[in-house]
Amino acid sequence: MCSDTVSALTVTELGKVYRIYNRPMDRIRELYSIRGRKYHHEFTALDNISFEVFQGETIGIIGPNGSGKSTLLEIISGTLSPTHGEVVRQGTVSALLELGAGFNPRFTGRENVYLNASILGIPKHSLEAKLNELLQFADIGAFIDHPVSTYSSGMYVRLAFATAISSDPDILIVDEALAVGDIRFQRKCYRRFQEMQASGKTILFVSHSVELIQNHCSRAVFLNAGNIEAIGEPKAVIQAYLEHLFGSEVQQPRKVGPSEEATEGDQTDADTSPAWAAPASSDLAQDHCKQRRSYNPNEYRWGDRRAAIMDYQLKSNSGDDQVVFESGENLELMVHVRFFQELTDLIYGCTVKTVDGQTVYGTNTRQRAIDVSHGKAGMTVVVRFQFDLNLVPGEYFISLGVALDDGERDNIAIDRRYDLIHLTVRGDYGGFGLAQMNMSISEV
Repeated sequence: MCSDTVSALTVTELGKVYRIYNRPMDRIRELYSIRGRKYHHEFTALDNISFEVFQGETIGIIGPNGSGKSTLLEIISGTLSPTHGEVVRQGTVSALLELGAGFNPRFTGRENVYLNASILGIPKHSLEAKLNELLQFADIGAFIDHPVSTYSSGMYVRLAFATAISSDPDILIVDEALAVGDIRFQRKCYRRFQEMQASGKTILFVSHSVELIQNHCSRAVFLNAGNIEAIGEPKAVIQAYLEHLFGSEVQQPRKVGPSEEATEGDQTDADTSPAWAAPASSDLAQDHCKQRRSYNPNEYRWGDRRAAIMDYQLKSNSGDDQVVFESGENLELMVHVRFFQELTDLIYGCTVKTVDGQTVYGTNTRQRAIDVSHGKAGMTVVVRFQFDLNLVPGEYFISLGVALDDGERDNIAIDRRYDLIHLTVRGDYGGFGLAQMNMSISEV
């Protein structure tokens, strides 16, 4: 249980700067330079970042490659010294960083367990009391007495994770390592996370999986170029991260609130404005989505708006513009997209998610290899999504998107409307989970 009064970790104005030399000899030349000439250039991995983690929190750290995530965790765990700033830890720390870190490849798995335990300060008698449990969790069988140089990456991470949690740390730090384990072991690890959360432990982990962050974290941190871009509730931070990844390179994406309309002040200055003309506020004001009963006023929207999702219609057996649907109904979703500039290589997408952000299903025209027509300025295109609502009763959101495939990036956001549609699914269903699979049970 997270406490908002007891701090587990405090990071204050933390910075890490590396000196980069083009040639090894340049280090010597700089060292003995009479005039103090510099032969290096500096790379700032972390730039004066500060945040606090409270006891019992699980913090997910996301960001593009090279953003400083691993450097941050290494400094927090104590394996790397900062250039400036400080980290104050309350309690014991155990870290699972890069694969194989802390293991001697010539030692057996068992010998490495004892070695790591001694480094972590675990008394030998305490380790031996937990050894059987540790080996059972790692589940590598007779390989425990083989040199770890013979291990697969999956065996490495099994033993490393089991060793890291054996000390029962107050703070557990994990850096992407679980990504190499098989799915069964990953599930075992996340169950262990839940047990640690229930006992009030603090967890920090790096992952590129936004759904893992959404499902397992109480807060998230978005790092980019050594700076904290966003910190807070996972869903909001994830949206900022996705906006960064898939937003337009032409115009900086911006958040659009439930009642916000484009204004003259939203236009960029003449010297930096894109070559295309931004739609007038009167054009964007024709957004009819907000008039739909199922519209979610807390949607999250971004994109350069060279085209815009202006309206949608939900049709089912229950009728048009419904909010509540029966499990198993066939839904037809008609999406109206208006173009303000001619666009080619378009992608139309639709995603269904749970309230907590877990993806139920999603697809787009590129994944389905569906050719779509070019969008021309002034025209409106209607895109039809049809699917069976085979979901267990509950609350769900539908996200819609228009993107551009430039052949290099994943896509460029034109208009993304996350959690645009809110719908309720009802029905007599004696089961649990997400999908309605019409499972029958009988005694034979």
